[in-house]
Amino acid sequence: MYKRQAERYPIAVLVSGAGTNLQAIIDRLHTPADSPVEIVLVVTSSAEAAAKSRAEAVGIPVTVVDRDNYETREDRDRALADIVDGATPKLVVLAGWMSILTPWFLDRFPDRVINLHPSMLPAFPGMHAIEEAHDWGVRYTGVTVHFADPEVDGGPAIIQEPVPVHDDDTVDALRFRIREVEHRILTDAIGLFAAGRIHRDPARRRKVQIDNNGSHHQ
Repeated sequence: MYKRQAERYPIAVLVSGAGTNLQAIIDRLHTPADSPVEIVLVVTSSAEAAAKSRAEAVGIPVTVVDRDNYETREDRDRALADIVDGATPKLVVLAGWMSILTPWFLDRFPDRVINLHPSMLPAFPGMHAIEEAHDWGVRYTGVTVHFADPEVDGGPAIIQEPVPVHDDDTVDALRFRIREVEHRILTDAIGLFAAGRIHRDPARRRKVQIDNNGSHHQ
């Protein structure tokens, strides 16, 4: 059984669907004994989400927070914030969390909530970024890891990587290549946070600094 090490950098992961990005975090960061990162909580938005089984398979605590169980989104986000805060993570990772988070949640974790989006933001925000990039005939789309804020896919970018769109691409082929990049740069971003290398400029809030050197657990 995986044994928790208290000195590791604790993160919470929020996920709604299949959880392939969650699995990448588990495989690359949570499971290796020499990793500085540990997932201390997974929250799913449905008891049927495949991500729930992925977390349970390696002994990660899982909580289901279903929007339908709350009268308002504000009620849901207050409860969600209490649950996440109870696990005392230093970073909250939205890895396919398919619901807008309000300030009732985000304000509890200032500059500590990151999201993953399958485009080079600000291009193609929203739910259908891959299909829209394919339909527009762009030569490149990509992946963005960014700070979450109340505007959908509106927070400042932390890491971005372009993905070429081939002439013969289907949407599924493009999605496959994007997903490979998602798995890599999301885990890279988490590692940078764990190393204390990510900072937002207090004067220019859209500017994100990645330091060459950092210290763990900042």
